[in-house]
Amino acid sequence: MRRALDSTTRFSNRVDNYIRYRPGYPTEIIGLLRRDCALTTDSIVADIGSGTGKLTEFFLENGNQVFGVEPNKEMREAGERQLEKFPLFTSIDGTAEVTTLPARSADLIVVGQAFHWFDQEACRIEFSRILKPGGRVAIIWNDRLADTTPFLAAYEQLLREFSTDYEQVNHRRFNDGNAVRKFFGGQSHLKDFPNSQHFDFDGLKGRLLSSSYTPEAGQPGHDEMLDALKRIFQTHQKDGQVIFEYETHVYYGQLI
Repeated sequence: MRRALDSTTRFSNRVDNYIRYRPGYPTEIIGLLRRDCALTTDSIVADIGSGTGKLTEFFLENGNQVFGVEPNKEMREAGERQLEKFPLFTSIDGTAEVTTLPARSADLIVVGQAFHWFDQEACRIEFSRILKPGGRVAIIWNDRLADTTPFLAAYEQLLREFSTDYEQVNHRRFNDGNAVRKFFGGQSHLKDFPNSQHFDFDGLKGRLLSSSYTPEAGQPGHDEMLDALKRIFQTHQKDGQVIFEYETHVYYGQLI
């Protein structure tokens, strides 16, 4: 119970950094889902763990009606502010395990950067309940590459040194596909897309502090972590910038 509660509240103090410094998603995802998941502008989409609305906005711009289900009050309210210009957006106070959405109400369920927080068995039951017959699920992660450049390797080492529970909550434990295949019932498809962000030092600092496992101001290790981050930036910056490289994984299919 303690872990489940923590997973719905741990981003409460990081909303502003999350909005400004977390990556968006490659535009090619929409084309993939149109081709392979029957996505049309008429599809009703449920974004589970919608957070501040980064993925939700993707589908609203595609013309879809989207229900954003988010348990964290601060994240949900930020998403409502970010998406208030879209009349087809509905914000829902719910969880992956109890969305409160009607049965057979969604053509497509999407999960962006959140599946690793869910109780997979309970949310699979809930997803099966709210999907229309023939509906699909797409589970999406921006996976930060950890060792393709000296900067990224140094940043990864910083996280391991200063973060509070990095290994326990790191979504990479799902990226071998086994947990996702089990969730889909033994069969899913995977498509990868390149993605990136360019940061000056303030942006890099904001990106670091958007992560739930880094110590906040006033917590042990916070100041030392930022000192180490500045050294990393000064060592690896080119023209005042460093580059985060990602591989965006899209697992998709029907629940069997």
